[in-house]
Amino acid sequence: MAIWLIRAGSHGEYEQKFIQDNRVYLTWDNLDQDLARLTERAALTALMVSLYPDAKPKTVQNWVSQIWPFAHEIKKGDLVVLPSKSQPVIYFGEISGDYTSEPAGVNPFYHWRPVKWMAEPAQRASFSQDLLYSFGAFMTICRIQRNNAEQRIIAMRANGWNPETGVAASKVASAAQATDETAEEADLEELARDQIAQLIAAKFKGHNLTRLVEAVLQAQGYTTYRSPEGADGGADILAGSGPLGFEAPRLCIEVKSETTQIGREAVDKLLGAMTKFNADQGLFVAWGGFKGNVHKELASQFFRLRLWTQKELLEQLFEQYEKLDDELKAELPLKRVWMVAAAQETV
Repeated sequence: MAIWLIRAGSHGEYEQKFIQDNRVYLTWDNLDQDLARLTERAALTALMVSLYPDAKPKTVQNWVSQIWPFAHEIKKGDLVVLPSKSQPVIYFGEISGDYTSEPAGVNPFYHWRPVKWMAEPAQRASFSQDLLYSFGAFMTICRIQRNNAEQRIIAMRANGWNPETGVAASKVASAAQATDETAEEADLEELARDQIAQLIAAKFKGHNLTRLVEAVLQAQGYTTYRSPEGADGGADILAGSGPLGFEAPRLCIEVKSETTQIGREAVDKLLGAMTKFNADQGLFVAWGGFKGNVHKELASQFFRLRLWTQKELLEQLFEQYEKLDDELKAELPLKRVWMVAAAQETV
């Protein structure tokens, strides 16, 4: 059984389509020819050169190295890894059928393989750093093998995606080495976010995450009240504009630090608390993200409610970091780093 990383667009724009259609697609624009008829890599290379005449030879070879396995090497029963761009989770699925081509289909969804997705995604926090390096590869399609990854992921699947235990010291230590080995082929920004998320999870456990969220809101200019640990009456934080917090917008905020995804019931409780506290708007911060139906079902609350996952909280933290107090910055020491952006040769 092989394990394949397949991305749903460079920005995760096709993620929900992959999940809802129970398929993984090959998302190269205008690639509308049946790839099963190409029996040699050289034929695929010639096709890509004809379709993308402005692409550099190295880029074409990079694309061929990804497209060829999708059409010819992935097999029924292989596992698919789909890292989410919107939630701190990773979707896993099992290839359930053969490669299919539909040249008359909608661009870029001409090619697919059927997938049986597992009922619940796995949390990113469950995986060792070296596996996250592999999941962070820039490649749209590649096989995950480094550091005995296939056997380890299969073992984690059998264990309900719980974090690895008893991993050999050499494998864990290899994470640092993997940083150097994969620097040119990995999304360094995503890897940095994973490291920062792990630090936050370690230092701001439980109700402490509420303290971090409050600090971000204060840096945004809000005056806040944070409930003590324990029963909070439906709101962990109340926030208002103005020097005393009396001005609109008045916010009612709930913070959940657990790594499990939050469902609709918990969000509905916040909507009720907004009425109780006479809040104009609400904010639900869920470190583990939200179940798939929550965003869709709450579209009608767009002008009243915001949902922050780990992704949005980190974005706001980075934006407001310099405004945080020195004590909190000492607990969470971060440094902005500028680097040359590597050219991405994927689609």
